[in-house]
Amino acid sequence: MAPINVATSLDNLKLERDAVVLYEALASIEKDPVRSAAFERIATNERRHAEIWANKLADAGATVPSSNGVRPRVRFIILVARLFGTKSVADLVKALEGDEEEAYDAQASPEVAAIAADEREHAQIWDRLGSGAATDPRRNGVDAAGRAGSAAEIGERESWHRSGARSGTLRAVIFGVSDGLVSNLSLVMGVAGAAAANPSFIILAGIAGLMAGAFSMAAGEYISMQSQVELFERQIALERAEMEAMPEEEEAELAASYRAKGFAPDEAARIAKRIFEDPQTALDMLVREELGLDPDQLGSPWAAAGGSFIAFAIGAAIPVVPYLVAGGIGATIASLALSLIALFAVGAGVSLLTGRSLLYSGARQLGIGLAASLVTYFIGSLIGVSVTV
Repeated sequence: MAPINVATSLDNLKLERDAVVLYEALASIEKDPVRSAAFERIATNERRHAEIWANKLADAGATVPSSNGVRPRVRFIILVARLFGTKSVADLVKALEGDEEEAYDAQASPEVAAIAADEREHAQIWDRLGSGAATDPRRNGVDAAGRAGSAAEIGERESWHRSGARSGTLRAVIFGVSDGLVSNLSLVMGVAGAAAANPSFIILAGIAGLMAGAFSMAAGEYISMQSQVELFERQIALERAEMEAMPEEEEAELAASYRAKGFAPDEAARIAKRIFEDPQTALDMLVREELGLDPDQLGSPWAAAGGSFIAFAIGAAIPVVPYLVAGGIGATIASLALSLIALFAVGAGVSLLTGRSLLYSGARQLGIGLAASLVTYFIGSLIGVSVTV
């Protein structure tokens, strides 16, 4: 037997033990017996995977550690599932399965290949659970796709494809709360350095920064998203005009796109001709094929603006709160500490979605905010001294 990498095998063992805890928790939370049984089946697979790594470590003479708690990311998923149900964590669990599959793909051995195949199957089980095929014996993905009237209808049914990130809302919210924290913390620290003895100045500056920043962020996001939507709508309108003016040419272009996908020339021409029997369907396919756009997912300027406004205001309020109840150096220290905790929490929260290290993401966000606040506090102190002199 080829020697194993002990450190990698220990990481693999941890991944599988965390997965066992996750799926056992999901099985206990789920009320639907069919879904619960599916989670139990996956937990059994993960338990078998953990035993494989434990045995390989023992055979290599390495110490097999006892189970000692799960990662924060897994705890977060279990908490969300308890609060909102197992369906609400489908995307998070599938992302976790994807991370495990990527980790195993980087390792080469027959055992790893078999485990990676199991992880892919687990993701497929989640797909079937999402479509209802696993809970309704009369339903399956093939039948549902056969009954669908359009690709958009399938996309609506497959909720795991939908995300605020596609429309820009999630990006705006994350950027908003982070920017609110960093910018208003820097502002508050700068004013505190210059006028620590006048907490009313700090409160005024903090609230002014909150309101100005929130409206600026909302306006910027609205204009940005609206301009993007208008650009996309203009491109779609031009494509519609081309189709009306030159239908034969546009049909030939659609056929060419199918030839590029591997269809035979006669098949591609036949498919394009059939599609062009319905002008709306033809336009939809041309927009998707030529422009790479989904007409149903152009984004919402109002959602991006509203999310950005609220997120920035929440982030910007945190550095100001301590000054509403106290003053002096104590309020400054409390403001900095509270803001740094919030910055770390924002970074850690993002890691739960991206799969990056919680400590790395949190520390990175904290470091950026701390550096900005220290610089502005130092500059504010210099300005305050020069004014008094």
